[in-house]
Amino acid sequence: MEAIRRRAVERVQVGESPEVVVRALGFSRACIYDWLARYRAGGWDALRAKPVPGRPRTLSGPQIRWIYTTVTQKNPLQLKFEFALWTRAMIRTLIRRRFRRTLSVASVGRLLRQLGLTCQRPLTRAFQQDPARVQRWLAEEYPQIKALAKATGAAIFFADEAGVRSDYHAGTTWAPRGQTPVVRVTGARFGLNMISAVSARGQLRFMIVDGTVDAARFCQFLQRLLVRARRPIVLIVDGHPVHRAARVAAFVASTRGRLRLFALPPYSPELNPDEHVWNEVKHHGLGRQTVTGPRDLKAKVLSHLRRLQQHPTKVRAFFQAPTTVYAA
Repeated sequence: MEAIRRRAVERVQVGESPEVVVRALGFSRACIYDWLARYRAGGWDALRAKPVPGRPRTLSGPQIRWIYTTVTQKNPLQLKFEFALWTRAMIRTLIRRRFRRTLSVASVGRLLRQLGLTCQRPLTRAFQQDPARVQRWLAEEYPQIKALAKATGAAIFFADEAGVRSDYHAGTTWAPRGQTPVVRVTGARFGLNMISAVSARGQLRFMIVDGTVDAARFCQFLQRLLVRARRPIVLIVDGHPVHRAARVAAFVASTRGRLRLFALPPYSPELNPDEHVWNEVKHHGLGRQTVTGPRDLKAKVLSHLRRLQQHPTKVRAFFQAPTTVYAA
C-alpha cells in the first residue's frame, strides 16, 4: 500500500488528474485526496504503511526458521520419532514440544508450502554406504578409469542384474471417487532374471536368464558383450559375489585386455546408470501390463528391452540423472 500511495501522489504531482490516477489504480475517489492531504501535512513519511491490527502471530521468524532447518536437515529419528519420514502430524507435534504452540494439521501444511516445501517420495540410501568412498570414486577412481578407456580406445559400459515377478504392478488409473478399480491378474507367482549393460552413447545390451544368475551365466553375458565389439570394453559393475568369482576373473584375464572389470563403491546403486533400465522395464513397462503366464512374462520383457534398445536417446538420458551425470 505504501508503494501504491507514493506512486499515486507522484503521478498527480507530474500533472495527471487525481481521479484518473485513482481510477487506474482501482481505488475510490476519497482515497487519493486523503493521500494528498497526508502528504501535504507530513511529506512522504505520512504515506508509510501502518501496522495492520489482527490476531498475534502464532510463530515468530526465528521459530519458523528453526522449523525449516529441522525439516530439511534432520531425520525424524534424531528427534525420537518412530517414523523416518516427516509428516504434517509429526511436525505439528514437534512445534508443540518445542514452542508450546498448537497448530492444526492444515495450518502446518500451509506453513510448509509457504516455506517452499512439498511432499515428495524420498530416495533410499543404504546406511552402510561410505560417503568418503563414494566421493573418492567420483573425484579420483572414475576419472582414472575414463582416462584409461580413452588411452586404450575402449568403450565404457555399466552393467547390472535384476529380477522381475509376475505379481509386480505399478502406476495409477482413473475411476469414480470412492470406487477403487480392480485389475484382473494371474494369481500364480513366477519370475525371471535379466542382465544388461548400457553406455553413455546410448548402447544397450541385455540377456534374459531362466534361473539364477551365477558366475557361468555372467561369463556368458560377457562373452556376448564382446561379440562384434570393435573396441575394447571397460565394464563397471557392483560388488556382487558373482562379479568377484574366480571363474569371472579367469574369463576376463583370457580376453587379454579386450575386457576390463571395475567395481562401484559398496551400497551405491544410484551411481549405476544401468539401474534406470530396470526402473524403465518394471515401472513403465511390465508393471502396467497384464501377465498371463511365464512365456507371456518373458515375451513382454523382451519386447520392452528391444524397444528400449532402439531408442538410444532414452538410454543416454539414464546418464543425465543427478547421481549418474558424472558418467555422461
